[in-house]
Amino acid sequence: MHIDAHQHFWNYDPGEYAWIDDSMKVLRRNFLPHDLAPELRRAKFDGCIAVQARQTIEETRWLLRLAEKSAFILGVIGWVDLRSADVHSTLAELSRNPKLLGVRHIVQGEPDDHFLLRPDFLRGVSALEEFGLTYDILIYPRHLPVAAEFVARFPSQRFVLDHLAKPLIKAGEIQSWAAGVRELAGFPNVYCKLSGLVTEADWTSWKPAQIKPYLDVAFECFGPERLMIGSDWPVCTVAASYAQVMNLVINYLQGHPDQGRQAVLGGNAQRLWKLTSPQP
Repeated sequence: MHIDAHQHFWNYDPGEYAWIDDSMKVLRRNFLPHDLAPELRRAKFDGCIAVQARQTIEETRWLLRLAEKSAFILGVIGWVDLRSADVHSTLAELSRNPKLLGVRHIVQGEPDDHFLLRPDFLRGVSALEEFGLTYDILIYPRHLPVAAEFVARFPSQRFVLDHLAKPLIKAGEIQSWAAGVRELAGFPNVYCKLSGLVTEADWTSWKPAQIKPYLDVAFECFGPERLMIGSDWPVCTVAASYAQVMNLVINYLQGHPDQGRQAVLGGNAQRLWKLTSPQP
């Protein structure tokens, strides 16, 4: 089963999506399951994982409703307030829906670079394992040392690094990022999504050869057993089509053994989240 491990849906509202500036005008519209379904079919992918884009519990519930109506949405990475005193009861309620696979916080947008280590946040993360939920780490390269310290506190919790920690591909910076990724990958309970890379390169002139060194580091550090392909659709469309984004990784995998290719293209996601094939 081939799985797009990272994409988004939204009903566009300027106030709710203020981060979509004039350079991203193509994103100023609704993106819903009927928009993604033909892209998945053309790329020969069986399903996807929908990831939160707004930090509201209402969005998490909305994504779960979408997943109930569209079988190809295999699961949801939602948002809950992990700092809340009521986090346990909230997780207990939401996790009754088997399509809730994990949660995420937009840590990259927090003014405190040590946000991951806040005691109230750590307390919330400590509740995830009880409900079998993963935690998606969304950070910039400068946060990687803190992320390693964060992960070290939870040896049994399953983590997923989003977008390879957004390396500075456009600037060509790789050494300090690679060191941080290598440290984080040293924890065997951390997986990584090969997603969101074209938007870290030059949107108008990126080439696969510019992104290849970052993929090389990812495979060196995580191996094919802990990597998952993801489109980051529709955000990726500011720089590339759905097919171009997926082919970036698919073509890179051509030199790898079939077992590793199939793992990255869906097997790892299936194993991590215990996913089953969508029913027609």
